[in-house]
Parts: sequence; structure tokens; C-alpha cells
Amino acid sequence: MITTTESIVSQGRRARRAGKALAHCSTAQKDRALQNIADALLDNQPAILAANELDIEASREMGLSDSLLDRILITGARLESMAADVRSIAMLPDPVGQVFDMHTRPNGLQVGKKRVPLGVVGSIYENRPNVTIDISALCLKSGNACILRGGKEAVNSNRLLARLVQEAIEDAGIPRDAVQLVGDTDRRLVSAMLQMNDYIDLMIPRGGAGFIRFVSENATMPVVAGGVGVCHTYLDRTASLDMAVDIANNAKTQRPTVCNALDTLLVHAEIAATHLPAVARKWSEVGVEMRCDERAMSLLAPLDGLKLKLAEPEDYGTEFLSLVAGVKIVDSLDEALEHVDAHGSGHSEAIVTEDYSTATRFLEEVDAAAVFVNASTYFCDGAQFGLGAEVGISTQKFHARGPMGLQELTSYKWIILGSGQIRT
Repeated sequence: MITTTESIVSQGRRARRAGKALAHCSTAQKDRALQNIADALLDNQPAILAANELDIEASREMGLSDSLLDRILITGARLESMAADVRSIAMLPDPVGQVFDMHTRPNGLQVGKKRVPLGVVGSIYENRPNVTIDISALCLKSGNACILRGGKEAVNSNRLLARLVQEAIEDAGIPRDAVQLVGDTDRRLVSAMLQMNDYIDLMIPRGGAGFIRFVSENATMPVVAGGVGVCHTYLDRTASLDMAVDIANNAKTQRPTVCNALDTLLVHAEIAATHLPAVARKWSEVGVEMRCDERAMSLLAPLDGLKLKLAEPEDYGTEFLSLVAGVKIVDSLDEALEHVDAHGSGHSEAIVTEDYSTATRFLEEVDAAAVFVNASTYFCDGAQFGLGAEVGISTQKFHARGPMGLQELTSYKWIILGSGQIRT
């Protein structure tokens, strides 16, 4: 167990050495390690669920909310999904060594780029133990070592999962130090990790807005920040009623505790009388609390069985992570775009419309990592986008944006092939 700053620095040194070896492992070797990980998850299901139950019990005692407990929870179905994602990553093309943009200069030089690993990826994250598997698997396939530091609320799950990963990759001939977990939950070690720019090439924080801001402001290495999702769904004046209800319901209620869940529903005034009550009735089946502007409140208040509350200004721009949604009636696409621009976090935004020009404007003018037309924001996910999994969803623009998979965990170097050319 890591207990001192010196020990975590030692982890960094070992990760750097292991990363150099991993960078030269064959695709077949990395894929074998990934299949071993998937097998280990399924073979050790009882032990994993037991460790997770310890975390759930401790988190309940700490008074964590139901939404946070859901993020910590591992079920048999979720474990099977984790294993399936790892196998999907194994089936993806290996990005390491890919040569691209090759061209021949007038002087005969062949100039191009070759994809290479970043080196060592660090990640500090809260709640979700599946992150331990997702980041380990993606880093392995992309040739990167990783140092992981999960939160105390999932410490038992993370320790067991990391050990299983190390055993699985070692069996495939990959150094076990290529995947390391900081097992001590002392918060001082977070600050120590953020100073390890000699050993960690990229830091990926995953958690709440305050935590991500702390990492971004204190890290001495590049940081890819994201994961805070204030997501809107706009029902345009031409929106199909059935489609609008289905999409809004899926985006809000399928899994409300995740960052791609709907936070605010915007409804064009011309269809509010039909579409908003239909969505509200559907949401009432699972108890969604609607925080409404005055127009939406006056429209919905006469209906029975709804959980309504007059919205406060701060409700627009809040990531609820629960069965709560802001609701606002707008008079135009322009007003909807202005609201999204003012209150969105750059994560995922959606429009439901039958008008091509309106859809095109929304796609072009909304500044977010993922913009959807006639589809739920719940799709914003690495596995759903064909990446196998994700190390995070970046809401910034450098060097990656949106769900980050294998390509986003690589860089490139220029390669130049000559036949004796010299520059005069």
C-alpha cells in the first residue's frame, strides 16, 4: 500500500520503465492481456461483488446520495458489460505504429507521421470503479502505462480490480507495473501525483466540477478535463410528438446519474401545449421533479400527479445527476441557442426537429463536444461511439474532445525517409 510521497514517486519510476516496454509489445500480446482481463472479471464475479458491497455499505454510512451510490455500484450485468467493453477494445485496430499523412516532397523526401503512445497516463477519479477497468484497458491497447487513483468510496472494488488486471497482463508477458493503483486514500497523495510531471505525461481527472477545477489548477502536466455535463434537449416547433417524448424520457430517466443525462428541456412555444404535457406525464411515471419557468409552470400546474417547482436562476446550468430537470419554454430557435450557449457545459446537446435547415443550424452553431439531431444525449459514450470504452469525455478542445478512446491516447512523431538529400 502506498503511504508516502516517496513511494508514489517510486510508482512513477516503475510506470515509466514499464511503459517503455509496453510501447514495444505486439498487438497480439496486448490483445491477449485484454482477453485475460475480461476473463478475470467474469471468473471473479463473486469476489468483485462482495468487495463492491463493502464500498456501498461504507458509502451509505458516509451519507452519500443515491445518485453517487449508483455510480459506485457494480452489478452482475454491469460487470458483464465491463468485460464486453474490454473484449471490444481487443478487437479494435491497434493505433500504435500507424503511418499516416505520408507524402513525397519535390526534393524526393518522403514525409509523414507515425502514431506513438503518450507514455504514462495518470487518472484521479471519484466514485466509479469501472473507470479502473476502462482506463487500464484503453491504456494497454494504446501502449501507455497508467497510474490510477480512485476515491475512498470505492477503494475495496478498485484494489481488487487493479490486482486482477495486473495478474492478467503479467500472464500475457506485460510488466505488471504497466497498470498501477495508488491504494492509499490519503488526499495528500493527490497533490503528490499532480507534481509528478517527470513521470506522468497526461492527467485525466474524473469527478465533480470542483474536483476537476482543483486538478486543472494544480497539475504540473497537461490535463484533459471534462465529464461535467449540463445537457439540453430542445424540442423544436416541428418535433414529432412521439419522438420528442421518447428521446426526452430516455435522456432523463434511463440513467439519470451519468454526465450525458438530460438536465434541461427546452420546448418551442408553438408546440408546448401538446409536447410538454406529454413529456411531463411520461416523466411522472418515475417521479421526475420539473423545475419550470413561469410559462411551463402555468401550463403544467393543472395536471395531476406531477412534481413541479418554480425554477430558480441557478437551476439552469446545474448538472442534477438525479431525477430532476429544468424546463423552459422558448419562442424561437435563436432563444434556444442562446440558452444553450449561456448554460451548457460543452458536453452534449440535442435537438428534436423535422426541419432540415433548423437541424443544420443547431449542428453548426452549438459549441459542444457532441451535438445530436433526433437522438438521445445518453448515446454520448465511448462504447456507443465504437471506441470500446472511454478514459473520459473531454469538454475542452485540446488535445481531445468528447469521448476519448485509443486515438486520443496517442501522439505522433514525424518520420522522414531520404536518399541522401541535404538542405542548401
